[in-house]
Amino acid sequence: MKYRIAISGSYGGMNLGDEAILEGILRELRASLDVDVVIFSFNPRDTERRHKVRAIPIREMNKDEIIDQLRRLDLFILGGGGILYDESIEAYLRDVNWAKDLGIPVMIYAVSIGPLKAPESKQLITQVLNKIDKITVREREAKRLLNDLGVNQEIEVTADPGLLLKPQPFTKEMLKKEGINPDTPLVGFSVREPGPAAPDLNIEQYHGILANAADYMAERFDAQIVFVPMELGEHKDPQHSHAVISKMANAQRANVLKGEYSAGEILGLVKYMSFVVGMRLHFLIFAGIQNVPFVPLPYASKVSGFLSDLEMPMPPIAALNVGKLCAFLDRSWDLRNRIKKQLEERVPPLQERAKQTNRILCDLLQSLKPE
Repeated sequence: MKYRIAISGSYGGMNLGDEAILEGILRELRASLDVDVVIFSFNPRDTERRHKVRAIPIREMNKDEIIDQLRRLDLFILGGGGILYDESIEAYLRDVNWAKDLGIPVMIYAVSIGPLKAPESKQLITQVLNKIDKITVREREAKRLLNDLGVNQEIEVTADPGLLLKPQPFTKEMLKKEGINPDTPLVGFSVREPGPAAPDLNIEQYHGILANAADYMAERFDAQIVFVPMELGEHKDPQHSHAVISKMANAQRANVLKGEYSAGEILGLVKYMSFVVGMRLHFLIFAGIQNVPFVPLPYASKVSGFLSDLEMPMPPIAALNVGKLCAFLDRSWDLRNRIKKQLEERVPPLQERAKQTNRILCDLLQSLKPE
């Protein structure tokens, strides 16, 4: 039978990490089942272009229009990604509540939880998730947090669907067009804006630390620094990348990627890099997939959860200064062959865990089939 499924998440927002998640979910789903999928998107035109799937403008629709979409479904999926935090939780769980009121099965697909500081957010997540048919999260910390909040449904820990992304070609000519010499050692940097998902970031402090770190990498390893924006838009990664470069002594040895690329193309780009320094989770995931040694700057539990799965050390960003980070970078560079081997060993099991989420989904759908 053909299953009618809707997927709701942070899609169509120009964040390549979220688009990698959706691509991973759709690839597994389409390979397993005959499905008619609709995406609840912030930008349906972008979602349809990227993923060749029907999308609807969920935040522009009224309740009756959303209910009409929900009542047609065999399954409603919320996820994946880090979408359940204070500022977003009410909007996402609203649709889940309406689906359950209609008797539509709901699955939470490999999400992160938090930051959750507001008592009403904690109460809402407990009330709603205790009605869910299947819950999967992508970090052990997310499961612990839900258990502590009083969610008594079974919770399975899987992994980020972005781990299943396949690289698309990124040629040397594309690098040259960006003003990047592909024959020099390239070190990739990823920065992000402060905001609801990273409320404790001090802009001036981290811009200065990263500028010094980029200078250190450029001088110590004779490298070209490539800042890779993972999220476009006003006050997003490009602006913060330029702000870091403006504080560098070796600004002429740094580039900000200017073109608009797919998640798969950025994954293809990462293979040219000798090393990566990153804040964005999916930039680190892309480095992991390509076995490129990296140093993370873990601003949130979703980043530290990924590092825990890889058994990789992490510098504590709250106590970080230039000296500590440069020492960490120096040691990690010296150990880069060991880190590469570690990634080769530990990323494939994580990819298997990422595939497990789809198997759980298929089992759920099979159990719902009418006799």
